[in-house]
Amino acid sequence: MPQPTIASSTNSPGAPSTHAVLWGRALRIVAWLSFLAQTIIIGTGGAVRLTGSGLGCSEWPLCTPESLVPIYADQGIHGIIEFGNRVMTGVVGVIALAVLLLVLARVGGRRLVFSALLFAAAGIVAAGIVFGVMWFFSVPATPFAMAALLAIVIAATVRSVRLTTERRDLVILAWIVLIGVVAQALVGGITVLTGLNPFIVGFHYVSSLLLVCVTAAFLVRLYAVPGPRVSAVPKWFTILSHVTGLALAVTIVFGVLTTGSGPHSGDADVFRHGFDATVLAHVHSWPGYILAALVAALTISAWVLRLEPRRWLLVLVVAILVQVGVGIWQAREGLPPLLVGIHMVLASLSAAAYTVVVLHLKTPVSTKD
Repeated sequence: MPQPTIASSTNSPGAPSTHAVLWGRALRIVAWLSFLAQTIIIGTGGAVRLTGSGLGCSEWPLCTPESLVPIYADQGIHGIIEFGNRVMTGVVGVIALAVLLLVLARVGGRRLVFSALLFAAAGIVAAGIVFGVMWFFSVPATPFAMAALLAIVIAATVRSVRLTTERRDLVILAWIVLIGVVAQALVGGITVLTGLNPFIVGFHYVSSLLLVCVTAAFLVRLYAVPGPRVSAVPKWFTILSHVTGLALAVTIVFGVLTTGSGPHSGDADVFRHGFDATVLAHVHSWPGYILAALVAALTISAWVLRLEPRRWLLVLVVAILVQVGVGIWQAREGLPPLLVGIHMVLASLSAAAYTVVVLHLKTPVSTKD
């Protein structure tokens, strides 16, 4: 795999400095860790739901009214699983921040890093002030404090992008991941406070899946040649690729609804959607089979015409085939939690593979010359 291409200082014309190489290596490692962490947290979040541990910690952001960690004997393994997922959220956030700061340092130096850190400090102060005001008026304070922090992060993103002159694509993607992590923490808290409302739980999962796609996109762009891009495939192939994306999205949405109507709601006392899970399982399979047919058509066409995304389409084919196989298996076995969890993670990896395919529909102008 080629080295990441980010503008950097050099010791001599055409030769990157040792400092630049080390920073590039660090960014590459942390970017891969970000992708892995976003995938893993889908697994830990799935474990929370599939083991009935959604209310293992009854409070948020604390686990109990008196403690950040599980302390009651009746919380048992459920408290540990739920708290473990919360810890994973912190890990994901730290890695996302590390990716952002490394990108900003590479493309803009101290100016962009200092600006981001200044906004971070302002966000913490603003969140603290909002928390204090809400607490004084006996209003649930943490959601409002998190919302204030999220607003500051968005403002920081706008300023950072405006100050960026090189590799703006990487800066935007890195900020999107950080915004997503903060937003996910807020949604996770709302999920607990609403007693695991199945629609909010489903939105929480879909948001995590999208973050997996964004971190995958960051990796693609990190290794790509910067600059203008032109289409590398016929127009009909691009259209068919986007239709495939629509089929994938519909399949995932019905999959979320199916899980929310099935036996795994996150807690024994949580009300489900009220839909018939058996009917939804069949409805979920229809766009799934359409998706498989579309991916097969794209893959065959890409290899016959030797188009740019053909190798990544093979990866997508494997992901879809395994996903279909696991889906059929879990349905026949009565939805065992382990298979449902694997199905959830595979859905995110399928979406990530599709994202990579779409990003290969265009190629840098320099490679066409």
